[in-house]
Amino acid sequence: YWGTPIAMFYCDKCKEPLKDKAVFKHVEELFRKHGSSVWFEKDAKNILPTDAKCGKCQNTSFRKEEDILDVWFDSGVSWAAVLRDRMGHAERKNVMYLEGSDQHRGWFQVSLIPSAALRHQPPYQQVLTHGFVMDGEGRKMSKSLGNVIAPQDVMARYGADILRLWVASCDYREDVRISEEILSQTAETYRKIRNTFRYLLSNLSDFNPGRDGTPTPESFPELDRWASERARQVWEQVTAAYEAYQFHEVLRTTYQYCVLDLSGFYLDALKDRLYTEASASLKRRCAQTTLYAILHLLVKALAPILAVTTEEVWQTMRKAQWVSEPSVHLASWPQAPDAGLDEAGRQRWAAFRAIRDVVMKALEEERIKRIIGSPLEAQVTLVVDDPGLRQLCETHRETLAEAFVVSRVNVQTNGTTAASGRAVPGLVDVKVERAPGGKCERCWKHLTSVGAQPEHPQLCERCVSVVSTPTKDTPWP
Repeated sequence: YWGTPIAMFYCDKCKEPLKDKAVFKHVEELFRKHGSSVWFEKDAKNILPTDAKCGKCQNTSFRKEEDILDVWFDSGVSWAAVLRDRMGHAERKNVMYLEGSDQHRGWFQVSLIPSAALRHQPPYQQVLTHGFVMDGEGRKMSKSLGNVIAPQDVMARYGADILRLWVASCDYREDVRISEEILSQTAETYRKIRNTFRYLLSNLSDFNPGRDGTPTPESFPELDRWASERARQVWEQVTAAYEAYQFHEVLRTTYQYCVLDLSGFYLDALKDRLYTEASASLKRRCAQTTLYAILHLLVKALAPILAVTTEEVWQTMRKAQWVSEPSVHLASWPQAPDAGLDEAGRQRWAAFRAIRDVVMKALEEERIKRIIGSPLEAQVTLVVDDPGLRQLCETHRETLAEAFVVSRVNVQTNGTTAASGRAVPGLVDVKVERAPGGKCERCWKHLTSVGAQPEHPQLCERCVSVVSTPTKDTPWP
């Protein structure tokens, strides 16, 4: 037997329903004590109070209703059965009903009806619906087609985080697809995110935020200020996406951030400072301070999706005594990173990133021609005809060299304003040629200062200064 009984009795003699509040209360207490199945387990006379009488003919024998309420009634009153305190206290507040799109006329509606009747309000504050899982060709999964992919099999092959990552990557408002090819692509996405975590952790191995952290981003090198500003933008986008339950936007934002902004730009540009500056130098500590802020943001931002991986990262951070919370899942949502740039700075970096795109293309063209091999063999000359852009590039030549990962950047004025097909207004041309000087065996830059110091004939002036200055190794915190 199953279902919720219609707790009604009928007079055996006149067939009149027994509408007695005392009887209803008695049955209610039986249900509370024994459960609603007592209705099916006992006869009518064993359920009714001994003094029950028909209100019409005073008869004392009754039959009980054998039908049950519509099966949707059980789920339709789950807001009361599940959320209401069993001791009779106030109901807990229900925020969301979450189910598939087939429940618009199902659970959502049949929950609304009794709640509106009994409480004059909806049983939920929000309703979120999702589609269904199809195979890679958009067909419904069935055993007869042999296209069923079980979650347990996915976890056994790839791990739970890959399955969670696939779920988060889907726009659940529509039906979603899954296949071996899709899972393989998801695994590649996971690998790139995990490698970003590994890079951040490895380059913070000698860093302690309490001991080595540097002042606010306003005092950082220009590239680090851009990175702090970009991290703040990512934080804003991810926070807004979570609040709107747009998990695929969370993943899209963080993945593009890891691949394009970090691996494709910032982390590559930082290698010179991280690997060749003195271990405790201000430039290197600024870079590490920025990396730590990025790590702290990413591990918390991805914790709701990559539950296992972020916990692994968090425990590494905890072992280094960077964090105190025992689990990332017990930590608070990250605060907005400090703004690294004002509006003028954001416009400046919009121009720099546009110039970098042009320079990267020019470097690749020269590499194909075998004029250069590594970008560090090159010097780049920016030919500009806009006074404002020229001044900007002159002021930040070292920053641009770091951003382009080249040995030197020059800025040249061209008297002509003829269009060159370049995408940056004011930028007439980009010239790439081999940088003068020798190759420093330590930083790999091609500089005229290489060999200037007889005691270190294979090093540039900067690297000579670093290796000649005694430093004390900083242990793992």
